[in-house]
This record gives sequence, structure tokens and C-alpha cells, in this order.
Amino acid sequence: MMFPRLPLSAKILLWFFLNLAVLTAVFLLLFKAQFPVNLERPFASHSRHRVETIRHLLVDELNNTSPDDWESVLEHFSEAYRARFALFDEKGQRLIGAVDALPEEVRAQLPSHTPVPRQSSPAAPAAQQNNGAGHALIHTTNPDDYWLLISARVDNPQLGGPLLVRLVIESSTPSVGGLIADPAPWPWLAVGAVIFSVLFWLPLLRGLTRSIQQVTHATREIAEGRFDARVKTQRRDELGALAAAINRMAERLDGLMKGQRRFLGDVAHELCSPLARLQIALGIIEQRADDGHKAYAKAASEKADQIARLVDELLAFSRASHGGTVAVRCETVLVRDAVAEAIQREAPDESVDLQLDIPPQLTVRADPELLVRALDNLLRNAIRYSASAGPIIIRASHAVADGGVTITVADSGPGVPEAELSKIFDAFYRVDVARARETGGTGLGLAIVKACIDSCSGTVSARNRKAGGLEVQIHLPNSPASVAK
Repeated sequence: MMFPRLPLSAKILLWFFLNLAVLTAVFLLLFKAQFPVNLERPFASHSRHRVETIRHLLVDELNNTSPDDWESVLEHFSEAYRARFALFDEKGQRLIGAVDALPEEVRAQLPSHTPVPRQSSPAAPAAQQNNGAGHALIHTTNPDDYWLLISARVDNPQLGGPLLVRLVIESSTPSVGGLIADPAPWPWLAVGAVIFSVLFWLPLLRGLTRSIQQVTHATREIAEGRFDARVKTQRRDELGALAAAINRMAERLDGLMKGQRRFLGDVAHELCSPLARLQIALGIIEQRADDGHKAYAKAASEKADQIARLVDELLAFSRASHGGTVAVRCETVLVRDAVAEAIQREAPDESVDLQLDIPPQLTVRADPELLVRALDNLLRNAIRYSASAGPIIIRASHAVADGGVTITVADSGPGVPEAELSKIFDAFYRVDVARARETGGTGLGLAIVKACIDSCSGTVSARNRKAGGLEVQIHLPNSPASVAK
């Protein structure tokens, strides 16, 4: 089933109005429960119970208090309920209380013919209590007040007989001092509405943040040169369109980079044969040249050697970047053996100050040839730029975060400007300082390191040491053998 494509703004608005509709429905239900009557209908049971309770309490007070003190009784109730209490007779004439006169709308509603029951306990069965007759709630516009009328019968012995009265309660709010509605639950209702809204919006927000995190992760992977990264989402809104655009961009970049590396490899391979013949020819010329031309022939031979080294590095970069025909074969590799092989290639004598800290049985999951090639380039860089400045330290240990293995190669050279650290692994990038210019580097050494480690599903990073020098960290997956040990 195909769902219609909705823009993200429409989804948010739709979710907002749905949330508003649910809260409105809940509010109306609770409002109806709190205010179960309009101005003409009888009281519902819970409101009638509160009215009967106040009638019972007030009549009980009046029955046991001297009529001279009734004013203070009504004042006490007025303060307690924050409303104005008053007693009127059956004809609407004021007897006592804070209300001086009744509006005509209220006087017309006085239940003059309604029978008034004798006093009963508020806890008595409903059949023994007032069934609601004699109660009325009236809203007037001038003044803008609410009037609660309650029929009552006072049996004070000092009166000499029963007195039928109308208890009038005037209030500026429809709750009438909490008799019609209890305001206490409303703050909790507001808190509940906030909690409900948070829970209601949580699925939408989690969906948005999950998609944004996927897009962010994929773009970071692409920025690191891993163009096989894809955003996996089925969204049909703007975020889905963004994910599809990122996936298309990654595919295009992947194709372009593979084509570029293949082109570099093909060019380097095609240059090998003529370059070899050029070097042989220059060697013959250098041998046969007279003393006045030997210097020129030697300089030309050195330039040819530089070109040959560049071609070799291009071939190495192409192979490390999957440009070759040999597939990557990851297996368990002893870190100490790989480091020893790299040292044998780049520093076979003991003139270089090397400090090793590698557990004997530490292993990683990697392609042996690619790992040694990466270590070759790191060790060559360290020797080239800082062999005379201090020791070269090679360490390896388990990573605490994910259980992988971290191999560190640190030198004591001049380091790299902080702004350049994120670029030194780019192909043909050279730091604009003497560290690169004086040595004639091609800018492919660290690019080859990154390509080799990426092919082994690892990561590589660099940082400047506080004591001086550059530290390159290789992080590779652990192997079962290393975990067992």
C-alpha cells in the first residue's frame, strides 16, 4: 500500500493538531465531569453531594447558634469558601448575610413552592436525602456573577418554630467556591497534559532524530573517504529526499574516486617501462660522459630516481585503495611480527633510536601485507623527519572502548600545525613547512597508510604530542586469538 507523500512541515502540523484534539477531548470530558450541569439543568450527583454537605453544615451551625450570631456564622463560611453567603426568605427578602439584594433574574428563579426536607446526615443513603429539588445555579450578566440557591429549613429552638429560608451563595467564578467544581485537580491535569504531550510527540521526535543521526553518520563516513556508506531510511518526506540525495552523491563519489585511483594505477604502470629504460640510458650516459658533463648526467639521473619513487608510491596507493586485482584477505596477524618486518625494511641497522612496547601475543584482524605497508610508511616518515630529534616510540595495546587494538607510532619531530592535522591523510597533500619541502616528499605516504588501514576495516588518526612530535594511531579490529589470550 502506497501512502501519500507528506512534507515534513505537514507531518508536524498534523501531529500538533492531533495532539491538540486529544487534549481538547480529554479537557471537555473532565470539564463536563466537573461542571455536569448547565444553568438550567439539575445538579449531578457529585455536585449535589457537595451542595448537600454545605447545606447540612450551615444548617447545623444555625440550629446550634443564637440568631444574634448568625452573621458571624455566614462571615465564617464566606471566608472559608471565598464567596458571599446570605439568607433570604421565601419572598426573596434579605434576612442576613453579605448579599444585599438579588437581581431580578435570580428572584425569578426562587423555588418558593419547593418542599424543603428535614435535616439529614450527608452520609445517609441517597433516597433519604434531597433529590436535588430546591437547588439552582444562575448566571447573571449584570453583575457578571454566579448565584447558587439552596432551599433549607432551620429548626433553631430559639426561633419558636421551623424557618424556611433560601441560602444564596454569590461568586465571581463558576466553581462557586469549589461547591460546583473542585479546582484542586486542574494543576495536576496540566502536569498530566504536559507529560502526555511529551509522550505523544516522542515517536515523531525519535523518528526525526534517528533519521538525522543516520544522515550525520553517513556524511561523516563519506567525509572520511568511505564512499560505500549509505543512509538506510524509508521516509517519504524531506529527510527521505535528503537521504536519497546523499546516497546518490556517495555513489557518484565512489565511482569517481575508483576511476581516479584506477587511472593513477594505470598511468603509473604504463610509466614503469619507459622510466626503467630512461634510467638505464641515463646510467650509460653518466658512465660515458666526460668530466664536464658528468654533473649534468648525475642530476638527470637523480630526477629520474625521484620520478621512479613517485611512480612506485602511486602503484602502492592504487593497490592499497583496491585499485589492484588482488582482494584483501584479513586474517589473524601478530602485531609484534608486523612491526619487526617493517623495522627490518626501513631501519635494518641500529642507528635509529626505537622504543617498542608491544605485548608478545597481541594480534589483530588485518591483511598482513597492507598492515606491514602502512607501518613501513609510518616508520619511514618518522625516520625522515625526526630521527635525529629523539626516539621513535611504537606501542600497541587493547582499546578500552570497543576491545580493538590500537597501534601508535610517535616521533619527536616538529609536529604538524593543528589546522593541518585533518588533511595530512589526503593524497598529494603536503604540509606547507620545511618538514615536507626539504625532504622532497610526494604527499602519498600517509595517504597510503590510510588506504591500507581502511581496506582492513580500521581507522587512522593523528595528533601532536604535548612533548613535541607527531603521533599516529592505527585502530584495528581485534582477533579471536587475541581475545582468548
